Amino acid sequence: MLRLLKKLTATTPVPAPAEPVAAPAAKADSYALGLHDAVLSGWFNQQTDELFKGFVVSADDTVLDVGCGDGGNVHFCGMRGAKIIIADIDGAKVEATRQRLSDTPARDIECHVSDCNPLPIADATATRVVSTEVIEHVDDPAQFLAELVRVGKPGALYLLSVPHPSSEDLQKDIAAPEYFQKPNHIRVISEDQFKAMVNEAGLEIISHSQYGFYWSLWMLLFWEAKVDLSDPDHPLLNHWANTWQAVLDSPRGLQIKQALDAVVAKSQVIIARKPVA
Repeated sequence: MLRLLKKLTATTPVPAPAEPVAAPAAKADSYALGLHDAVLSGWFNQQTDELFKGFVVSADDTVLDVGCGDGGNVHFCGMRGAKIIIADIDGAKVEATRQRLSDTPARDIECHVSDCNPLPIADATATRVVSTEVIEHVDDPAQFLAELVRVGKPGALYLLSVPHPSSEDLQKDIAAPEYFQKPNHIRVISEDQFKAMVNEAGLEIISHSQYGFYWSLWMLLFWEAKVDLSDPDHPLLNHWANTWQAVLDSPRGLQIKQALDAVVAKSQVIIARKPVA
């Protein structure tokens, strides 16, 4: 009997208990993660009322956003009770932003559909001027910036951003050709060129920073994924978002993010002031 049992157990070993299978990780939301990454970079600080680090907005301000896009920036400002003026060449975006602002305590909302050449706004109107990711699209940056300066009050703060060349260089052989054609990115602006543009417009630069490694890599993968931007569901993008979430959740996640932002950044941001005299 013992021989038989040994024989049977030798030829048909009892299987070991199966290892528990881990549940698949939840898919990170690319856009929600991008917003979280932006907050870590200094955007949308609700505790300090800074739209971006160093750019405080209060109910006393008149905020002009030129090229308002989806309205995220002015929604933050509207929640501070500021007067809001928006201008964009796309009438649908202006209307969508107007509706988005309707649930804020903004003390007034003024909307313009305009190519901003010139701006339909009186001289010395705004105490805060915002224009993010617009200058790379316009035919004449000097003329565009001159208009922004004209409508700001003496002492007004300016929040300006353009794509960083490190990210643009990363995209140049991968992006769809129209990405670098009118009306999209018709110029790549270096750090020195950006600072010179702002200085030559008559503004005093307060800070110049960069952020957005996450978005730089996301956009690179987006071109390969060939999905709709409104529903970017693809393994390449989902895995990247999950990886970046894991990086941010790690003990030195913020330090790693800052190191990578310094190497490849989606955007460069200047805060400047219009001289009082």
